[in-house]
Amino acid sequence: MSTIVAEPEIDNTQPRIPAAGHHRDVNGGWLRPAVFGAMDGLVSNFALMTGVVGGAVSSSTVILTGLAGLAAGACSMAAGEYTSVASQRELVEAEIEAERIELHRNPHGELAELAQLYIDKGVEPKLAHQVAKQLSSSPERTLAVHAREELGVDPDDLPSPLVAAASSFVCFAAGALLPLLPYLLGATALWPALIVSLVGLFLCGAVVARVTARSWWFSGLRQLVLGGAAAGVTYLLGMLIGGAVG
Repeated sequence: MSTIVAEPEIDNTQPRIPAAGHHRDVNGGWLRPAVFGAMDGLVSNFALMTGVVGGAVSSSTVILTGLAGLAAGACSMAAGEYTSVASQRELVEAEIEAERIELHRNPHGELAELAQLYIDKGVEPKLAHQVAKQLSSSPERTLAVHAREELGVDPDDLPSPLVAAASSFVCFAAGALLPLLPYLLGATALWPALIVSLVGLFLCGAVVARVTARSWWFSGLRQLVLGGAAAGVTYLLGMLIGGAVG
């Protein structure tokens, strides 16, 4: 007589453990540079404008200062981001090309090196050599595997300097525009720009919580305090300098 083994019942009361790959993007993806670019524009232009207001200047001067700060800051961010990403990409491409040459000159040595990487990660030597050999079935695939394992980069997914520069320009300009909007709409006092800027700082901080382990309200309040402190310092400096040169 055959014995029928009952299948174990699934306990639906226990929390489900997410499958591998269901983690948050720890690199932040596009969200991190976008939010931090906007935050940088907001804080820097808000602080710049409050410093000028502290010097008791006209509204037209505040608007001119805000527009100049927006343009100069956005261009500076775009140029810096382009140079940084382009330099990083050129370095990575040079290392990939060096790896390509080494694979052509010494394929057996590179195969052994790849196998050793897997052995160091805990794979049995025989299996490690089999995996390395199978992954080295074509030149381009071999190069991609070596680049990922040795350099930690994907040759097919390198960052674009133009995209980085454009996104930095747009995000910085958007953030820098917030404190300027009330003046462009006819405000003659600082408090409308202050309210808009503080709300924007809190929202930017709250969005940053999506790529951190902090709660949204903590991140929002932290950014609000830091940005408000920067504006307060520049306002006091504007009062002191304005009074000295006025």
